[in-house]
Parts: sequence; structure tokens; C-alpha cells
Amino acid sequence: MKQHIEHFMKYLLYERNASPATIRSYRNDLRLLHEFLTPPGESTMPLGEVDHRIIREFVSWLYDRKLQKASVARKLAALRTFFKFCVREKITKQNPARLISTPKIPKRVPRVLTAEELNRFLDGLPGGSAGQKQPRRKSQTAADAILIPCRDRAILELLYASGIRVSELVGLTIGNLDRAGQMLRVLGKGRKERVVPYGAKAHQALEAYLPLRAKLLEHPRTKPCPEAVFLNHRGGRLTGKSVREIVKSYARLANVNWDLHPHSLRHAFATHLLADGADLRAIQELLGHASLTSTQRYTQASIEQLMAVYDKAHPHA
Repeated sequence: MKQHIEHFMKYLLYERNASPATIRSYRNDLRLLHEFLTPPGESTMPLGEVDHRIIREFVSWLYDRKLQKASVARKLAALRTFFKFCVREKITKQNPARLISTPKIPKRVPRVLTAEELNRFLDGLPGGSAGQKQPRRKSQTAADAILIPCRDRAILELLYASGIRVSELVGLTIGNLDRAGQMLRVLGKGRKERVVPYGAKAHQALEAYLPLRAKLLEHPRTKPCPEAVFLNHRGGRLTGKSVREIVKSYARLANVNWDLHPHSLRHAFATHLLADGADLRAIQELLGHASLTSTQRYTQASIEQLMAVYDKAHPHA
């Protein structure tokens, strides 16, 4: 089975052009299946003997391990893709995962920060000039998540201004920046490239950070990454985990009662554009969604905010 999984990983990489994160997720999901199909002291059950009853038992096993419905649904999707590949390669005769229904996941409308809340938060961030003395505070969870306000302001402003994913942010290279035109060329899911604009405040923050970036590369304390836009304090490429911790750190420093993370800024970007009359198809292009259904989630969030304003302001609400 391990050989078939490795063959499948190469298929994802070379034929499906999947991202490293997607391949990593599929590998972890199939590792769990392999673990389930290999009882202690016994050999692994052949894939040809796996039927829908075995997959149903596997799903129950996942629930016993306290996995949430969303995680189980994703693993089932991975199994369907894997067994579809196995059928194509004549490893198995059927796709047993296709017969198992996906768990119903309750639709949750995320709480989206208002434009006023985000403006107050971003305007209150420290660090505006590369010449300023930059205070540093080490994160408790991420080794390279030392706070560098000049850089961190550029990160937060850019996430909100462009709506890019955290993986797209840390993957930015200097060649991806059109500083004169205030445009980013980003590599999204499925390695699809798109061009995204960013506004004046993000431009100002980015221009203030770039001289500091040059200084970080002058005296690196690790193998430098001269092509990366966002660097850690050692001169290496900043990681997605560190960006998440940086965002949470500034929420704590601002003493705001928000569950703030990079995707919150992406949600706010889309919802605020929609509230100001932007076309849903245009927002889909900016976010890099393959399906309009994904973008339509923000419609519901926008309606929720509109109803909250109505209930608070209308005399007959």
C-alpha cells in the first residue's frame, strides 16, 4: 500500500499540479488509512479487499479519535480521490469511498470585523519607518515569530489590502512585486497564478519595510533567502505558522477581544468589497476561488452585518 500511496503522491505533483500543502494533507490522510488497515502484529489489508464497510469502520475510528466532522469530510474526499486513482491504475476494481456519504457540516457564518474596527486596529499598529528603533518580542510558540513592527505592519496591511492567503504571502518573492503599479503576482491553490492589486496604505507600509529587509540580508544568522519578500529576524523566509502567531500577538497587544488570524483579514477584504458594491465575480478573481460557491459564503456574512445594523438603527426593527 505504501508504494501505491507514493505513486499517488507523484500523480498529485506531476499530473494534478497540486501544492506542497495539498500533497502533505493527502499523505497524512492516507497514513491514517494505512494505520487503520494494519492491525498490531498483522500485515496490511490489501487495497483490493477494502470495501465500503471497511471505509465506514474507518470513519467510525476517526470519530473515536475525536476528529471533527470537517476533518472527517476532508479525509473522505482524499480517500475518494485516492481510490479513483487506484481504479484508473487498475489497482482496485471499485472506489469504496464513493459509497460513503459526507458528514453534514453545520454552516457557520464567521464573524467579520467591520471596516471601522479594522481601520482602528491597523492605524494603531506600531512601526511605520525603517529608521525607527524596532522593538522585538519573541513568540512563545514559533521560533522565528519575533515581532518586528515595521515588517509586521506591512504583513497585516497587505493581507487586508489584497485578500491573499497566508501561504501566498509567505511565498511572495521580490520578482512578484510591481511596486510602481501596486500589484502582486501570487501563486495560489493548484499553482494557479493571478494578479492582485493593493492599496496606498499597504504600499506605504511595504516601502517602509523594504530597507529593513535589506539590513536583515546584510547580516543573516541562517541561510539567507534573498528572493523572499518577508523574512524572519535571522534573514530566512518567514513561515505561515509564524505569520499566524504574529497576527495573534498584535491582537493581544491591542487588547481586542477578537479571534484574529490571517484568514480573518481575507474574510474582511471580501466582505467589505461586497458591502461597497463590488461584483461577486470580480471578488472571486481577486480571491483566486475556482468556484463561485466558495465566494458566495461572503454574501451571507455581508447580509448578517447588514441585518445587525438594521436591527440596531431602524426604529421599527
